[in-house]
Amino acid sequence: MVETVGVREPLPGVVYHPPDRLARYVAQGELGHVALIDKLRHSLARHADRVAIITAAATISYRELDEETDRIAAALMALGLAPLERVLFQSANSPELLLAVIGCLKAGLIPVCTLAGHREHEIGYLGNHTGAAAHIVQGNDPKFDYAAFALAMRQRIPSIRHSLSLQESGHAEVPCLSALARQQEKQAARQAVESIIHDPFQVAIFQLSGGTSGVPKVIPKMQNEYLLLMERNIEALGMRSDDVIFMPMPMMHNAAMACIWLPLLLTGAAFAIPADMTPEGWGDVFRKARPSWVGMIRALFPRYDTMLEKGLASAESVRAYWTPDGARFARQKYGKLAIGMFGMTEGMCMYPPLDAPADVLDWAAGRPISPMDEVRLVRPGTAELAEDDEPGEMECRGPYTLCGYYDAPERNAEVFTPDGFYKSGDLMLRRMLDGQPIYAFAGRTRDIIDRGHEKVNCEEIEIAVSTHPAVSACAAVGMPDPVLGERICIYVILREGWDHLDVPGLSRHMKQLGLAKFKWPEHIELIDELPLTKVGKLDKTTLRQRIKEKMERA
Repeated sequence: MVETVGVREPLPGVVYHPPDRLARYVAQGELGHVALIDKLRHSLARHADRVAIITAAATISYRELDEETDRIAAALMALGLAPLERVLFQSANSPELLLAVIGCLKAGLIPVCTLAGHREHEIGYLGNHTGAAAHIVQGNDPKFDYAAFALAMRQRIPSIRHSLSLQESGHAEVPCLSALARQQEKQAARQAVESIIHDPFQVAIFQLSGGTSGVPKVIPKMQNEYLLLMERNIEALGMRSDDVIFMPMPMMHNAAMACIWLPLLLTGAAFAIPADMTPEGWGDVFRKARPSWVGMIRALFPRYDTMLEKGLASAESVRAYWTPDGARFARQKYGKLAIGMFGMTEGMCMYPPLDAPADVLDWAAGRPISPMDEVRLVRPGTAELAEDDEPGEMECRGPYTLCGYYDAPERNAEVFTPDGFYKSGDLMLRRMLDGQPIYAFAGRTRDIIDRGHEKVNCEEIEIAVSTHPAVSACAAVGMPDPVLGERICIYVILREGWDHLDVPGLSRHMKQLGLAKFKWPEHIELIDELPLTKVGKLDKTTLRQRIKEKMERA
């Protein structure tokens, strides 16, 4: 029997690979006829006796993980949620979050990844844009009532039929998912899960773009494409079944999901989850788990150092660090293997060879992880190819790189070339190493601020700030920060009759608009006029230089 190449029932708004390219990827063995969730279920069964999740309070085996996620899937199905319906996830890291995501996948539902810090502005847009049928939130955060928030959002997102919490929330209208799962009988739950047929060419998860154009765009991740990305990450990192990995970054981020916790579950490794983001919380699970890998961005290393310096835990067990932006720092500070990488939620992922010389590891983002990845560097604003060692905008396509944002034809027309290459907005340098190209990150062409690896779109911030009654005009730029990389600086021209605008007042305004807190400006510069380039465009280069020099003088 010849297996069909291509999705069986296309979803409206999803852009799939063109048939000719898809046929090549399948013929070359890069994309297969196995769905991510089917491969994951096989791993859960194969590694049943191994430890899958470690917290300070408990451990969860692969067998327990498998059975509990069966029950969660059955509970979701019992609510009337049907395959390919969308489920918004909004929670900080926890074992319950991991279980719920896998339960959704088993039920054939499509998780929509959002951040715990998102508020009315982002959740309202994403829920309506994806037609979400359910909203799963954290239930026990002492600082924010997510259950009450979920109930309020149902007034803004008419498609939502169910609001659920991961922990008991105290709201009867927002039942706890694990409590619903306990009502499902083990064997019946397994039979319910086995009744779901997963199309390997269909959407598995809706991820979010880094916010390079207004509210983050939705990125469809197909079952076999996401599986390929994870398997290549396993190979690039040399991930082993006896590994224990500590990575406190948001679990719903593509980086955490595609590079760390789902790959490790495909491997039989264990994931260490801290109870909170304090050095003490980290130390509690670190002592128990004795991780072999640590994964984090550079902005989190000060917290890690505090944990070590206070004697809350030892790094003796750690053999390597995964850190997209801090490999040289980690290698020099901790004296162990540290691997950098380049990745984007839209797809393209690069790693340097693990055995590359130190100068290459310090310089390079790496090489594409699939032999069928295609990369070209063009001079910004042109179709001219850049030379070696010349910065060029990366255009890419490949078996796990998106072919289009979900239901965004205008945006897709802007960022894809006629031959299907995605225009990333990332500037890269190319050099040759052992006869093969290797790439280094060299900046961005788009107007974003990289705040602790949260990509904040400047236009979105400027639109929000401009609605404040004191603001006549404004411009957002990144200002250097030793911990986060950049913070948000807003240049403001005040309206006539106003002589003052401070950060607390502007923050109250941003909160009223429902924007996530990490998007609020952290510094205000009052200015009489905004500088322009020779062609009459806003000169943000000058604004960035001004704040940089002011901070250096301070």
